[in-house]
Amino acid sequence: MNRAIFDELFVLELANNHWGDIERGLKIVRDFATVVRYNNVRAAIKLQLRNVDTFIHKDFMHRNDLRYIKKTQDTKMSKEHFAVLVEAIRRNGCMRMATAFDEASVDLCVELGIQIIKVSSSDIADWVLLEKIAKTRKPVIVSTGGASVKNLDDMVTFFENRNIELALNHCVSLYPAEDHELQLNQIDFLKTRYPRHIIGLSTHEHNDWTSSIKIAYAKGARTFERHIDLPLGDRPFSPYCSTPDQIDEWFKAYNKAKEMCGHPGDERIQPSKREIDYLNGLVRGVYAARDLDEGDILTEEDIYMAIPLQKGQLSCRELIAGDVLIRPCPKDQPLIIDMFDNPYSRHEGLKKVIMERGVNPS
Repeated sequence: MNRAIFDELFVLELANNHWGDIERGLKIVRDFATVVRYNNVRAAIKLQLRNVDTFIHKDFMHRNDLRYIKKTQDTKMSKEHFAVLVEAIRRNGCMRMATAFDEASVDLCVELGIQIIKVSSSDIADWVLLEKIAKTRKPVIVSTGGASVKNLDDMVTFFENRNIELALNHCVSLYPAEDHELQLNQIDFLKTRYPRHIIGLSTHEHNDWTSSIKIAYAKGARTFERHIDLPLGDRPFSPYCSTPDQIDEWFKAYNKAKEMCGHPGDERIQPSKREIDYLNGLVRGVYAARDLDEGDILTEEDIYMAIPLQKGQLSCRELIAGDVLIRPCPKDQPLIIDMFDNPYSRHEGLKKVIMERGVNPS
């Protein structure tokens, strides 16, 4: 599978925070795209698509006591205005992404040129919808909130069998979520169970979203999602949403985590010269315990070890018992590489390392 489209992708979930107002939606796109450009990250701005007229049963259209139904109606937007938003997302340098909640909205994703389709946690076992999404051949990110292992396995197998590019987001479907509810160790579970796929974090906490992204990155998450909004007018601002300034902090926390974690954890790093020099300052060098003559065969009684390690000096890491000296060495003086004819002195690369490490003799 081609994982590159998801790797280090930030998903800014605009959701329905446009409230059906195209100008409000455009301002959200512009303001957050500015933060994306300033931080030089790769981001998608995500919409939510529903065919409201058929998504809600006609007998429940006027049930204002049901919050989900009321908000869906209050945030209804025309296809033409969605097209304007999608074009604004493209022109502002962000990827175009949408959650499709019904089959008609999948068709709209295709019509609008949506690049990645999101499957919400509630739809992870909606096979009619998943089949429709798979037929588009577009990459898919699935949130895993509340899903059983069987549902996860079935869904992953479904997309794998169809060779659909897939990423999985650990998600706790609580809005907002408290820090103790985040269950970030589930990232470990998803990475272990589904190693072929990018694992991410879809997060709704409202207290400390910078710590969670650092922890998630360290655990191996590589795509991240947060809801975005602007506190404009009299519209409610949800506590799990982030302002542009907060998203800026989020991006910077990610970069700090990336800096501190360093190279990928699937291979041993090559230590820096600075680290090597520091460690060499702690390594003991080999010194003569008595006056040693040319031709002496070294024994453990002939040497002792102490700091500092000097340039050209053999260290405690090089075993030299049984070696024959080709030059004398006075008592308490360092045993240097040129006093021996052995594998260290004959190997130019090893000899160069020994000659350059340690401190200069006084």
